[in-house]
Amino acid sequence: MGFIDDAKETAETAGRKMKDAFDDAADRVGDKVDEAKADANLKKAQAEKDSVEKRNEIKEELRDN
Repeated sequence: MGFIDDAKETAETAGRKMKDAFDDAADRVGDKVDEAKADANLKKAQAEKDSVEKRNEIKEELRDN
């Protein structure tokens, strides 16, 4: 029975390692998705800021004329 128990333990260990590797990969993908969303939000905010600044410049020019 020792051989079967060893094989079972080895299979369980391999299964746990595979699960851990899958969980790590899933976490990494999730991190990359979060990073991409943050970059998109940053770009959107920067574009909005630039738009407001340009609009304010135009308003200021119109006031001066």
